[in-house]
Amino acid sequence: MQVIDQIKRDIENGTYKEREKLPSEFQLSKLLGVSRATLREALRILEEDNIIIRRHGVGTFVNPKPIFSSGIEELNSITYMIEQSGKVAGTRYLSSAYQEPTEEDRKKFSSTKLDRIAKIERVRTADNQPVVFCIDKVPKGLIPIDTVHKEDSLFGVMEEYANKQIAYAVTYIEPIGYHDRIYDYLDCDPEQPLLLLKQMHYTADDEAVLYSANYFRPDIFSFHVLRKRMEKL
Repeated sequence: MQVIDQIKRDIENGTYKEREKLPSEFQLSKLLGVSRATLREALRILEEDNIIIRRHGVGTFVNPKPIFSSGIEELNSITYMIEQSGKVAGTRYLSSAYQEPTEEDRKKFSSTKLDRIAKIERVRTADNQPVVFCIDKVPKGLIPIDTVHKEDSLFGVMEEYANKQIAYAVTYIEPIGYHDRIYDYLDCDPEQPLLLLKQMHYTADDEAVLYSANYFRPDIFSFHVLRKRMEKL
């Protein structure tokens, strides 16, 4: 624990900076006055805590601290999350078009009568830095697809255009590995996993109105969940 605390202090005081490579295990064990076995165990725990990342054959690096942190139980738009951090939210629109819904789309929206769906691809930015790749699907008639590129928040567009206010979402989170197209858009390290949030958004009347697949850079975003113990009856 003393080794872990010392490495944490060295990162916090700037001895080792974000994305900087740490000294070799041999050098670090000498600097800290511990055996390499003790050091390796400390590094293992620091990696589990996402403070460092070890790349096989390359070395050990300091993970950058996420800029944005949000409770996943709070349903906020990406625009809101970026602006709350004091940065300017922006959007780079890649494509928007109507398409025939797949059977999977009909299942997601719980509608067999769904005939056309708008698919929108965007890159969300914070102070012009790409931070999230978004794929959004919306039933036809809920957003103005010809002008949607002028706005950042689909939540706001849908509320103003179709008077549909999103009340809650069902979310699934999973890490994903390298994807050449998305990684190119987000300008991130090929060895860095992304956080994929799949969300179906509903109105207060339980109408499914928006499906989103958002790929977050984990060096920029972190999410947490407040869990409460349920009392036994």
